[in-house]
Amino acid sequence: MATMKIIYWSASGNTEAMANAIAEGARGVGAAVELRQVSETGPDEALQCDLLALGCPAMGDEVLEEGEFDPFFTELEPRLSGKKVALFGSYGWGDGQWMRDWQDRVNQAGAVLFNGEGLIINDTPDETGTEQCRSFGAAFAAQ
Repeated sequence: MATMKIIYWSASGNTEAMANAIAEGARGVGAAVELRQVSETGPDEALQCDLLALGCPAMGDEVLEEGEFDPFFTELEPRLSGKKVALFGSYGWGDGQWMRDWQDRVNQAGAVLFNGEGLIINDTPDETGTEQCRSFGAAFAAQ
C-alpha cells in the first residue's frame, strides 16, 4: 500500500477542499494518506512517504503563497530528485501561470511530476471539480 502525504496552504478554503477530495480519492484505492497544512510540517517530514501531493493557490501576480508555502517549497525543492510529486491548487484570475512556473521548478528539481502537470480549479470546486480531485488522488495513489 502506498503512503501519501498531502501538504497544502489555503486562505479561502478552496485549496483545502481540493486537498480533502484528493485524500478521499487516494484512500478509496487503499492508500495510507496523511493530510497536513504546510504550517504543521517541515521538509524532512514531507519526504517520509512514497507519494507527495502539494497544494497551493495562485496568489498575488500568480505566484505561490509567499509567507509560508514558498519558503517551505524552496527548502524542499533541492531534495525532490526522483520523488513522485503531484501538484494542485485553486485560482481566481489569470491563466494558470503560477502552476506552470511551479511545474517547471518541480521538473528542474528532478522530481517525477504526476500527469506531467498540476490540477487547477477555478475558485471553489463544484461537484465536477470535486470529482476531478477525487479521481486525481485515486490515480496518483494507484501509480
